[in-house]
Amino acid sequence: MNQPPDQPPQGGFGAPQEQPPQPGGFGAPQTPPATPPAQGGFGAPQTPPAPGGFGAPQTPSAQGGFGAPQPPAGPPQQPQPGYGYPQQPGPYAGTPGTPGPYGQPQQPGPYGAPQPGYGHPQQPPYPGMPGTAPGGPVGGGPASRKKTALIVGAAVAALAVIGGTVFALTGGGDDDGGKKKPVAAQSDDPKQSSSASASPSASGGGEDPENLNGGRQAGEAKVLWYKPAPDAPASGADAPGMWVSGDTAVKAAYKQVFAFNAGDGGTAWGPLAFPQKICSVTPQKSADDKIVVAYMNGDGDRAKCNQLQQIDLRTGTKGWSGEVADGGLFDSALTVELSVSGKTLMVGRSQSGTAYDIDSGKKLYDKKRYGQACFPAAFAGGTGRLIQVASCGVGSSDEHEEIQELDPATGKVRWTQKVKKGWEVSRTYSVDPLVVYLTNRDKKTWNISTFTKDGKFRSEVTVDEKFAPRCGWAILERELQGCQGVAVDADTLYLPTDSTVSANEVVAISLSNGKEKWRVKSPGDRPMSPVKVEDGKLIAYVQPSYDTGGQVVSVPVAGSSHQTTRLLQNPQGAADAENAFYDGVVDWSGGRFFISSGRLSGDDDSKEKLIMAFGN
Repeated sequence: MNQPPDQPPQGGFGAPQEQPPQPGGFGAPQTPPATPPAQGGFGAPQTPPAPGGFGAPQTPSAQGGFGAPQPPAGPPQQPQPGYGYPQQPGPYAGTPGTPGPYGQPQQPGPYGAPQPGYGHPQQPPYPGMPGTAPGGPVGGGPASRKKTALIVGAAVAALAVIGGTVFALTGGGDDDGGKKKPVAAQSDDPKQSSSASASPSASGGGEDPENLNGGRQAGEAKVLWYKPAPDAPASGADAPGMWVSGDTAVKAAYKQVFAFNAGDGGTAWGPLAFPQKICSVTPQKSADDKIVVAYMNGDGDRAKCNQLQQIDLRTGTKGWSGEVADGGLFDSALTVELSVSGKTLMVGRSQSGTAYDIDSGKKLYDKKRYGQACFPAAFAGGTGRLIQVASCGVGSSDEHEEIQELDPATGKVRWTQKVKKGWEVSRTYSVDPLVVYLTNRDKKTWNISTFTKDGKFRSEVTVDEKFAPRCGWAILERELQGCQGVAVDADTLYLPTDSTVSANEVVAISLSNGKEKWRVKSPGDRPMSPVKVEDGKLIAYVQPSYDTGGQVVSVPVAGSSHQTTRLLQNPQGAADAENAFYDGVVDWSGGRFFISSGRLSGDDDSKEKLIMAFGN
């Protein structure tokens, strides 16, 4: 329904029926570990299976949840009260007599609930809001081997970044000319030595001391190159984002941004060093390959994530920089979330947002309180669309949330959709088309809803299945973006069924009616998860096992046959290394598969890698 700009909508969508949660079941939030485990893995266990990996094997008896995003999983823990017990099946929105968060009444649905594993919300969406507790880290090996990691926003101790040896399996020779790589100017980590080693951005060439391509069998792809992780504090460090721009792969880690030639791992530019740790990045890039990173303004307890730096991915040139102002009482820039829509950068605080021109850094507008008591709580951008979620009437009888689409250039509200009391918009699986994941803590249930271009409710997912996309952590701020293992095209949502140590399925769901269109089983005996839709095919990643490399496969999205076709079979000799990426960020571009760490462990003895590329 169309609303005047910055005015609260009238009416809203039906409320959930009173229904007690089912006992037991899947998806109770987990208590976070006091300190992250020392090691971990992306994908399969190295020894007999334990929870972990990218969309990783989970403990089936204590986890689960239909369509619910999963958190990084840690050592097995006892379920805690909260989201996630299975609910009674219910039809899609619009069926008379069964209420839900939107439009005509609907029943809470068969959706199970959030669980640890592949993508479940980690923190309350905003300070003070009841929410789920973070789970432990996701890893592919036993708990004793888990690497510390979170995809987005974990607060960690600061340390100057220094690097290690660079391993590149193609190309020849060291072409860095003997130049000393830049390192951060200060350190607060007692283990820092007086002399800094080379950073992992040193150019390609050299040997393969780990022999990752050794014994490669016919039909197996090869490891094109890999880079070790830079040194990080003993408590770990964030390594957010990964952007592939043409023939350049770019990765942020702790206090630096690195760029590598996609084909051979040689230095493309940089690295770019920052005085303090990087605390947020734009998960998307602009149409002309610009990103923005935010870094801390100090290393003390009161430091804020308020320093912005624009970077050109093609050249490594630092563009404009600036400082994010506080929004007011209880609305500081302690943490921020960044999103890109067209040429607009939106910087979200806990109760407001500020938009900038991403090319020039010019401030465009602020989004603040509107109506009687509505505060912007989170933003999501992409493909020219900018979505705002607002919290309204907190503590009142009319407490609810609202979804709005904004004109990215002006901030003008294009439409507003009111959400019924008790429902919270936790994630966006897609912005265009808009697919949102909602939770109802009181009812211990959740909902996946889709919307038309003009903001009208379109459908609710009704497939009676436990799904397991993977999202990152949200620390203090609500994080709408950043989910992996889910893909969306114009007409279809693709979700992986609950990942275990054995094969799972990817289910294609119609956005028109929320019903299943088709499903495809993972080849072999390992779970797979969607990566993207490209040229009429779904690209999916199949996790490695302890003795078999991962796979990249494609599935036709149209027609009557939906079988997997192998695009890459990664070598067995690299399975252990492939499996060790904590909270791995993945991409498929130009016929190459890229995987990088979402967080560094800080373990000097672990031979931890920052990024790895596979190809034929």
